[in-house]
Amino acid sequence: MKQPCVYITSNLNNTTLYIGVTSNLIQRIYQHKNKQVEGFSSRYNVNKLVYFEVFDDMENAILREKRLKKWNRSWKNRLISQLNPEWTDLYPSLL
Repeated sequence: MKQPCVYITSNLNNTTLYIGVTSNLIQRIYQHKNKQVEGFSSRYNVNKLVYFEVFDDMENAILREKRLKKWNRSWKNRLISQLNPEWTDLYPSLL
């Protein structure tokens, strides 16, 4: 089932963040974890799902992604900490 989502992944030490959008969150995070996605996320080992939001349509998900990418780091940290205070990997809870 397709479900538009914005997600934030982090590296093991939570020093680097990656913000993305997808219509299949489980598949996309699997790709990050298995380095099937070339570029930033595989280079910096940004494969721990720490935050996500679900949307009714891809247009709104993309708008949210663009807004989040413009946020400063402290705002992103606060957003993640509100939902996931320990910054644990949320991927296993999706399976």
